[in-house]
Amino acid sequence: MTTIADFKKELNKAIIGREREFDMMLIALLQQGHVLLESVPGSGKTMMAKSFANAFKGLFKRVQFTPDVLPSDVTGIRFYNPQTQDFVLKEGPISTNILLADEINRATPRTQSSLLEAMEERQVTIDGETIKLPAPFMVIATQNPIESQQGTFPLPAAQLDRFLFKLIIDYPSFEEEHEILRQYSNAPGEIRTKALIDTDTVAEWSKKASEVIVHEDIERYILKIIRATREHPYLELGLSSRAALAILQASKTYAYIHGKDFVTPDDVKTILPSAALHRMELSTEGVLTKRLPDLLDEIVFSIPTPIEATV
Repeated sequence: MTTIADFKKELNKAIIGREREFDMMLIALLQQGHVLLESVPGSGKTMMAKSFANAFKGLFKRVQFTPDVLPSDVTGIRFYNPQTQDFVLKEGPISTNILLADEINRATPRTQSSLLEAMEERQVTIDGETIKLPAPFMVIATQNPIESQQGTFPLPAAQLDRFLFKLIIDYPSFEEEHEILRQYSNAPGEIRTKALIDTDTVAEWSKKASEVIVHEDIERYILKIIRATREHPYLELGLSSRAALAILQASKTYAYIHGKDFVTPDDVKTILPSAALHRMELSTEGVLTKRLPDLLDEIVFSIPTPIEATV
C-alpha cells in the first residue's frame, strides 16, 4: 500500500528542492483543485507537472497554448462524418484526470474562458450536450512572468479565482542547484517518476482529509482574515467566499498529508499565501505603497491567532 510519504519521496527523486510545491499540488489533487505555476523560463515548471502526473496512474494530457489555439481544440468538437451521415463527438484533451495547460497566458481570452466551466463544474458543454469529466480532474497551468505583453493575455480575476493555488517557483538554493547539476550530468534527460497511486487511492486520501477536525475558532480565524482583505483601503479586490472555502479545505488537507487529524493556525498560515495572493488586487493607492505579500502578512499579523484551537 503506497503511503503519502512514499508518493512524496518518489516526486523528490525527479525534482530536487520542491517539497513545498509538491505538497500544494497533492493538496490540489485531493481537493480536485487547480494549480498555476509561475516562474522564469527554464526553472522546471513543465517537468514538475509531468513528474507529478507520471506518479499518478490516471489520464494525463497536455495542451501547448498559443494564440491560434481555439476553444474546441481544448474542449472537443462535434463534426459531421460523411460515412455514417451523422455528427460524431470528438472529445478534447480536457477529458482527462490531469491537464497540463502549458503557457496558458499565450491563449486568447476566449480560449482561456473555455476552461472556466471545466475548472468549476468538472464538465464541458459541446453543442448543447453536457459531458462530465473524469474524477479526479485537475488543471496544472504554467506561465512565465517576465515575457512582454505582445502575444500574451493576462488571466482575468475570474479565471485566477478558479485556481486553488498559485505557486511562484523561485530559483533553487546553491546546494540544490549543485545537486541538480550532479544528478542530471550523470543521467541526461528527464528522470521519470513511477506511477504509485490510482484514482481509488486519491479518493481514499481525499475522504480522510475531509474528516480532519476544524475547531470553530479556526473557522472564525479564517473568516476574520477574509473580511479584513475586503475592508482594507489598499485593496481593490479582497478575498471571496470561494477563497474562504478553498483556504479551509486546503488547510484540512495540508494537516492530513502531514499526519495530523486537526487543523492548527500554522496550517492556515502555511497555505494562505499560495491560496490568497492571486485572488487579491491592490488599489491605485496600494500599488504605490505596498507589495501584496507584505500587505497580507500585515493583515495576518493584525488578527489574534487562536491559541487552543486544536480539537
